[in-house]
Amino acid sequence: MELAISICLGIGLAAASGFRIFLPLLALSTAACFDVIQLSTWEWLGNWQTLVLLGVASVFEILAYYIPWFDNALDTIAVPLAAVAGTILFFVSLGDYGPWVSWSLAIIGGGGTAGLIAGSTAALRATSSATTLGIANPVFATLEAIVSTIFAIVAIFIPILAGVLVLLLGYQIYKWYHKRKLKKNSLQ
Repeated sequence: MELAISICLGIGLAAASGFRIFLPLLALSTAACFDVIQLSTWEWLGNWQTLVLLGVASVFEILAYYIPWFDNALDTIAVPLAAVAGTILFFVSLGDYGPWVSWSLAIIGGGGTAGLIAGSTAALRATSSATTLGIANPVFATLEAIVSTIFAIVAIFIPILAGVLVLLLGYQIYKWYHKRKLKKNSLQ
């Protein structure tokens, strides 16, 4: 049961990093600083200097997505960075299960989840930029920051619910891509 909770925590934090890279790291650091979560690896995430640094990085990341042209440019580096952050968050949440098991699960589960969500939000932002000339992008930026925060908090306090929410989100992304693919094929 402990492994299932750790996996749900990791998946939830990885999903949150797919929306915003630094917010879930900040949430994990905050939880570790206030002894809500005990980190068995990478204890440096739970110190006050890291907490302040991640807080500043989170503010800059959130603000950067409100700059109309910069948000799309930021997505080009945010997608791979989200996968890295998701991998790290998943790995840290697993605990001590041996490097091969931990890193394999972290890369597949954490990196894959974060990369899928970051790629989907980047595609949605590109579509928004093309159809609304970027006018709707600040709305998406706000929603993404809110969803990232909610996912991170739920993952830390109710990990099983976070796992279920990630599955539901994955299903919605699948439906969106499938519908988009059908629409594209019907236009040809």
